[in-house]
Order: sequence, then structure tokens, then C-alpha cells
Amino acid sequence: MKVLFFGDIVSQPGRRAIRNCLPDLKMRYSPDVLVANAENAAAGFGLTQPIAKELFDMGFDALTLGNHTYARSEIFRFIESEKRIARPANVSESWPGMDFVRIVRGDSGTLIVLNLLGQVEMSPCDSPFAAADRLLESIRSQFGKVPVLLDFHAEATSEKVAMGYYLDGRVSAVLGTHTHVQTADECIRERGTAYITDVGMTGVVDSILGMAPDVSLRRLKDRLPAQYTAAAGRAMVNAVYLDIDRTTGKCIAFERIRTFEPEST
Repeated sequence: MKVLFFGDIVSQPGRRAIRNCLPDLKMRYSPDVLVANAENAAAGFGLTQPIAKELFDMGFDALTLGNHTYARSEIFRFIESEKRIARPANVSESWPGMDFVRIVRGDSGTLIVLNLLGQVEMSPCDSPFAAADRLLESIRSQFGKVPVLLDFHAEATSEKVAMGYYLDGRVSAVLGTHTHVQTADECIRERGTAYITDVGMTGVVDSILGMAPDVSLRRLKDRLPAQYTAAAGRAMVNAVYLDIDRTTGKCIAFERIRTFEPEST
């Protein structure tokens, strides 16, 4: 099973970049499944139903979220019924939404997409390690030995690396998101699990994590309040390509991707 996973989509430029770059990426990789982190897709914070539809219409099979899952209250109107969106599973039981997404692709097999939050310097949540154990046990009992992809939405590099080792051989991939800066440590671990600390963001190149630089500088340099505003301009796509053995669940090929919109966009 061939999978393309896109890092945090930031605002309209990020969505535009995917629309512009996806045809070429499909030609190069012939993916069976498209997955993206979409927690910043609506003007940099949260996800709306029209934007989710826009991404599904592009061909995405599953969307993952993160600490901004409920940044927009309108998500409560559709997250419970939308089976293609996975919100973090290690949160309060009162949170609506799906613990995981199940994607079935005929001869290519089945893929489970999980989403977990880190605990270090993040919103309060339960242990992602204990949640991973619980979810994997439930998935195995329901579907047998199927490939599992984890979007680990976490701040601390150490926590992400730890999760990569903890789940080696138990999931097909541990893909870090949230910090919006692509890391160059992609690998397939000893027992067959693909790992990268952060896939990176899909958003404006000349920005601070997808946000307008002047606003971020006011907050960071001057320590003055300012409302974050999504940056404008040419955008890039940060993603990863995985080829997963549908029988063993092991990743047999793993590639980090960084590509840019045409200059004229």
C-alpha cells in the first residue's frame, strides 16, 4: 500500500499548494491513500466543514487533527458523523469524534490512521503511550493484523523519538506533526516502522510556521499581544511517501518530500 501523508496544512495557501502540487506527486508516487494533518487548515486554526469537503474533493481519504481540533466551534456540527477525520484519541471521553479512521483499498488492503497528542508542553491529555497500547489492542481484536499509521502531534522532540522506539514493529509509521519544521531524520527502524520527528508544514515559505512574520515578531520579540494572521505568498508542500507491506504491516520504502508551488502561483 502506497501512502502520501502531508504535514500540517496552514490556511488557504497550504490548501492551494496541495491543489497545485498534487497532480505531479500522484504521477511520481501513484499513491493508494492520501492523508493530511488539517488542524490548521482554516486560516491557521481549526477546521471547518467546507474546508474538510474541499480536501476530500481533492482525493484525501483521511484527515488528522491536533491541539487546535476545537478551535472553531462549528466542528461540533460534523466531527461526530464524519468517519474520515481522526481527532486525538488520548483526550477526555467527552470529546466527540473518531479515535481512528479505517481506510479499505481492495487488493491494496486496509490502513488504520491514528492521531495522538504529546504531553510535553501541550494541552492536557492522557498518556499517549498508554493510549497507543489501548488502541492497538482494540484494533487488533476488531480487524486483525492491519497496517497502522500514527500521526503523533507533539511539541517535544524527545517524546516523539521515544514514541518511535516504543511502537517500532507495532505500527507501520510514527509521523511527527505540530512543530511545522521538517526534520531530516526519516528512517525505517529495526522492526519495520517508518519514523520522522516532524513531517513539516504545508504553507507559505516566507513565514514563521505559516503565520505572518510581523505578528509573530511582535509576540516573540516585543512581548506584546497580537492576533496571529496566516501569511500570504508562495507556499510549499512538506510530506512523506510510504510503501507499506499490507501483509506484515512493515514499511518497505520511506521518503521525505519537500516541493514548492510554481513561481507564478
